[in-house]
Amino acid sequence: MKNPKILVPIDFSDLSKKALHIANEVAAAMDGRVTPFHSYIPITDLDGFHYMSSGAATQKNLTDIEDSLRNRLDDVATDIVDEKYLEKGMIGIGNPAHAIVEMSSEHDLIIMSTHGRTGFKRFLLGSVAEKVLRMADKPVMIVEDNTTFTPVKRILVTTDFSENAKAAFPAARAFAEATGADIELFHAILYDNFDSLAKAESTYETRKENINLIADKFFKGIPGKVYTTVITTNRSAHEAVLKHTQENYYSLIVMSTIGRTGLDYLMLGSTTSNVARMVKCAVLSVNPTKHAEMKRETFEKEYS
Repeated sequence: MKNPKILVPIDFSDLSKKALHIANEVAAAMDGRVTPFHSYIPITDLDGFHYMSSGAATQKNLTDIEDSLRNRLDDVATDIVDEKYLEKGMIGIGNPAHAIVEMSSEHDLIIMSTHGRTGFKRFLLGSVAEKVLRMADKPVMIVEDNTTFTPVKRILVTTDFSENAKAAFPAARAFAEATGADIELFHAILYDNFDSLAKAESTYETRKENINLIADKFFKGIPGKVYTTVITTNRSAHEAVLKHTQENYYSLIVMSTIGRTGLDYLMLGSTTSNVARMVKCAVLSVNPTKHAEMKRETFEKEYS
């Protein structure tokens, strides 16, 4: 992910603007370009555009409204994003999640807030943000109001040893190479997946060996250090990740939206979205679609 084209959906709320701040930091680290984006639905948003200081009125035609929105978008972005990284804002019409995913086809990365407007709708995780996580085939970075990104010191990368989990490795390595951050590979052995605690714990050494092999194969040669962590736990997957992040500081968590069989462990709606809801750092999710799979295969060949 060199010189990434970064799409940043906002709805002009202070909460959604947080994504622009993080995008500016990512662009500075990776020499990227930031495109602010806003989508609106004329039928529901022609109520005076109460979230705009420009005060667009219902009598204006769509062209005038879009011009007003674009000007507002550029004004907001200019105050936050360094001019050398900033592209002209884009406006979309229709369902926000679908509009974001459609626009992302021209970009490499989406950075968005978990909440928008009032903090309870439009960008509420479980609504727009979660739909984008499900549908987008580009990496999606989720941030919230307390997120801090730079300096990037340590990146947590989750794995369950599945092919799907590997889809997140290229993005994790790209961020580590650009920032000089250390990487920690993390795997949780869940007691619920075994008949007994003894059987769960008996797999520890094998899994520790496997995760060390992954570290050597995919992350050898990064500027920072590479660590591996395997734990056994009676918690759920997202609770294990959350507890680990509460005990250790991370600038970024990188994880695949789907793990193992595609039905459990890292399944979106479970681990990934729950982690994004609860942690205080940025979460980068990678959807292991055919597009992502092609990138993973190229990456795997390069570092084999």
